[in-house]
Amino acid sequence: MNQYPKNKAPLFNMPHKHEVSKDAHAQEHAAWDRRSFFKALGMGIGGSMMLGGMRVGATALSPLTKALAAADSDRVLVFIRLKGGNDGLNTIIPIYDYSTYANLRSTIRINQSDAFNLSAEFAMPNYMNSLESFWNDGKMKVVHGVGYEDQSLSHFRSSDIWATGTDESEVLTSGFLGRYYEEEYPDYLNNPPSNPLAIQIGSVGNLMFRGSDATDYAFSVTDPNQLYQLAQNGWLHDVNNLPECLYGEQLGFLRAITNSTYTYAGVINDAYEASSNSVSYPNSPLSNQLALIARLIKGGLGTKVYLVTLDGFDTHAEQPDAHQTLLTDLALGVTTFFQDLAASGRDNDVLAMTISEFGRRPEQNASDGTDHGAAAPSMFFGPALEGNGFIGNHPSLSNLDFAGNLIFDIDYRQLYASVLEHWLCIPESDVDEALLNVHYDRLELGFECVTGIEENDRLGLKHQALYMPDGSVTIEYSLPANMDVSVELFNIMGQQVELLESGYRSQGMHRVPVKGSTGQLANGQYIYRIVANGKPYSRSIVITR
Repeated sequence: MNQYPKNKAPLFNMPHKHEVSKDAHAQEHAAWDRRSFFKALGMGIGGSMMLGGMRVGATALSPLTKALAAADSDRVLVFIRLKGGNDGLNTIIPIYDYSTYANLRSTIRINQSDAFNLSAEFAMPNYMNSLESFWNDGKMKVVHGVGYEDQSLSHFRSSDIWATGTDESEVLTSGFLGRYYEEEYPDYLNNPPSNPLAIQIGSVGNLMFRGSDATDYAFSVTDPNQLYQLAQNGWLHDVNNLPECLYGEQLGFLRAITNSTYTYAGVINDAYEASSNSVSYPNSPLSNQLALIARLIKGGLGTKVYLVTLDGFDTHAEQPDAHQTLLTDLALGVTTFFQDLAASGRDNDVLAMTISEFGRRPEQNASDGTDHGAAAPSMFFGPALEGNGFIGNHPSLSNLDFAGNLIFDIDYRQLYASVLEHWLCIPESDVDEALLNVHYDRLELGFECVTGIEENDRLGLKHQALYMPDGSVTIEYSLPANMDVSVELFNIMGQQVELLESGYRSQGMHRVPVKGSTGQLANGQYIYRIVANGKPYSRSIVITR
């Protein structure tokens, strides 16, 4: 489709498709080589690239959109990422053991006179007092001591662990939501949705939404203002009238990725312009993101999962002032967000929860800060919680691990399993599969699935691309029974390149080499499609020989 959105000017002053001069062609060739293309290609298949000075994720895929639509539910889940490792002890203050807490934090503790009580045992700092009525109205719960075994104290590693649903002993490059998406709707590449599945702001590169083939399932931007600007200026590039050479193939691939990004930018902007914020938000990082998300939800975008990010929680030095600023933004942003949603009757449809890669040490350091720790609380917000309360046991301040850190009580994957099954209505078996075939006990958070998704009749075919040492690619698939099978190869524009295999195949493992009729395919990204007993399965691959 060669057009740009109605009433919107093109982002670039590109010539008409018939007016590309030979000089321009030569200049672009001169500025482009095979190595730079594959560097860009690596960014593209990872889900993000630079567009207009902004890092943006290109997402044309949406298995979960259909799954959630089948549930006939308007429910939305918002992850609030407290990036850097939030100090849980100065967020949810342990009044029940205040003397131990105060002795561990002689200069950075929150004085009892500077806090409001959530109960006789726990309190929050007064600068978060916008949440006091939220708590009293039953719109907030706290899960104590969230973490995992053998806590990694690395920001990068622990962030990946939280995103992939694994633990310190296993390294994965696919996210727990990405795995669900690709398994639930295996033909996603041939059936793109009208709306983005997920949107993340400020967490470009996070693995949560990444599939096993490095496909990112979230529309990602670094800044909400940039997202809005991109949506206003979106333009679709011509992918058909290209030079017949390697450069043309490369340019077509990158333009196709750009098109998918701009397509969603237009849809997002349509939702944004169809609504408005009903309340005034503070001008602060998280509040600005939540203001945008509120408009998208109220504008009817249809996206079910959002990830917003508040950075700066790595408080090794001079923690009190920095932490106060961050938590004030969190408290005001959340309360304003739900007030905004309530004005349109959408607040009961939205659940927000905080995540952070780890907590901080109980004992302060010599720089009036705290170092990387382990367990920390997770907070849930929304009227759907139907009552306040605490879940799990608060870690002991006296019984610490060998490194002097709090010992976790609730595995972070219990949070994920609980909201996926009980809030987003994803079947129990599918949730367990996305969490690497482990069943985690669900938490009683105060809500249940109001309408279930019917178990689908997936064939159970497993498939993957094998990248061989000589640079070739082989498609491997396993059949649960004897059946008719065809395997096709498409280019990024959706044009069939080869029929790789067709016929009746026996139960078990099969391998199909990926090669053209001449034995050689041009470098670039392709899509293979397996049709088994009439059911399609597809995935992207990259040829780099």
